[in-house]
Amino acid sequence: MTALLTIVRRDMLLVMRRKSEVLTALFFFVIVTSLFPLGIGPEPALLRKIAPGVLWVAALLATMLGLQRMFAADHADGTLEQMALSPTPLVVLVTGKIVAHWLVSGLPLVLIAPVLGLQFDLDASALGVLMLALLLGTPLLSFIGAIGAALTLGVRGGGVLVSLLVLPLYVPALIFGAGAVDAHIAGLGADAQLSLLAALLVLAGFFAPWAATAALRIALE
Repeated sequence: MTALLTIVRRDMLLVMRRKSEVLTALFFFVIVTSLFPLGIGPEPALLRKIAPGVLWVAALLATMLGLQRMFAADHADGTLEQMALSPTPLVVLVTGKIVAHWLVSGLPLVLIAPVLGLQFDLDASALGVLMLALLLGTPLLSFIGAIGAALTLGVRGGGVLVSLLVLPLYVPALIFGAGAVDAHIAGLGADAQLSLLAALLVLAGFFAPWAATAALRIALE
């Protein structure tokens, strides 16, 4: 646990020196979600209908912006090799880097989503469900994205490849995340979708660090 927290703290300090990485994903999320109400018009019923899908697709794409950089800098300066040789299991260090990626790329989206949801005429309860769905879904995106980032490490054109790898795997999170808000707005309740998101998060939290670690070891060889 100490090693994991140390890696999280280290990555957060590095990100604070390069604040543009955080702001790029956040501004992308804000701009994309704000363009839809301007382009579609002020029809409240239509805006409420498209809100879950728009917000979730924008969050998904914003999270992907930082995937390629998750391991690239450490690989370029040799830090990744030192991590692999350290007495601490590499899977623990990889988990710390995934957590740091979520804190940088996912958590800000969760916090700002309710404000952006007001543009789509969502009520307070729907905004609460949206925030909860993103709180469960964005870590899932980071875990899955870590596998793609590890598989494409050091590969030319890795940014395009990681998108092709992870986008199909993001589909369940997108369906259940947007479906939770849709179901709540329709009065059907969002418990089923949120439970499925939580189950996917638990599975990804267990398997994704091991898969990413195995891919990193192959890349280092």
